Amino acid sequence: MTSKQRAYLKSLASDLNPIFQVGKASLTPELTTAVGEAFHNSELIKIGVLKNCADDPGEIAQMIAERTQSQVVQVIGKKIVLYKPDKDKPKIELPKAK
Repeated sequence: MTSKQRAYLKSLASDLNPIFQVGKASLTPELTTAVGEAFHNSELIKIGVLKNCADDPGEIAQMIAERTQSQVVQVIGKKIVLYKPDKDKPKIELPKAK
């Protein structure tokens, strides 16, 4: 993913509200499964990490991305943005890489 594509996705994500929250139990298999399934409806997902979660948001983002075959767009504070294009009908058209 190019920096231009990442910037485009960040701009789209700025209006999103987190649809998942990572809490005290940190990253559970159920949460990973739910995030994976959410990519069927949306290609761009924002996740919030609650204050009572002891794990680093950057590490959580990497683990979720690996397990769901998605890409980390950004981690800002306690917010994670992930992107996974739909294989059949992509809804988000990224700027072309040069």
